[in-house]
Amino acid sequence: MFIHTDDITAYIPQRTPIVMISGILEVRDNITRTGLQIAADNLFVEDGVLQSPGLLENMAQTAAARVGYIALQENTPVPIGFIGAVKDFEVFAFPPAGSFIETTTEIQSQVFNATMVAAKVTLNGQLMAQCELKIFINP
Repeated sequence: MFIHTDDITAYIPQRTPIVMISGILEVRDNITRTGLQIAADNLFVEDGVLQSPGLLENMAQTAAARVGYIALQENTPVPIGFIGAVKDFEVFAFPPAGSFIETTTEIQSQVFNATMVAAKVTLNGQLMAQCELKIFINP
């Protein structure tokens, strides 16, 4: 069940073919969850599975969706952010095209315009990938 799917691009700066989330599942406290139905023709699908760049972009867009969701709730412009660093990026398995993955980000700390988030991607409860992202928001 998605909170928002009709126009996910209202919450993130990416546009097709780089959109890597299908919708927002949850935004509460420091946690955001999104879902992605992996299409066979996804830009990052190769040999029938979503590759590392797609998993990383999916995690980053989940963090961005939170910022966009909150901005729109507060009736303010959606700010643009960028990844400043990726730490401990690990892929345990590559989800196949046609599957539905869930991605969770949890804010670990915020200092000025820098936010550290822990991110993980799961498929049917199995951990596919994880990392920490340092994200900078352009004020």
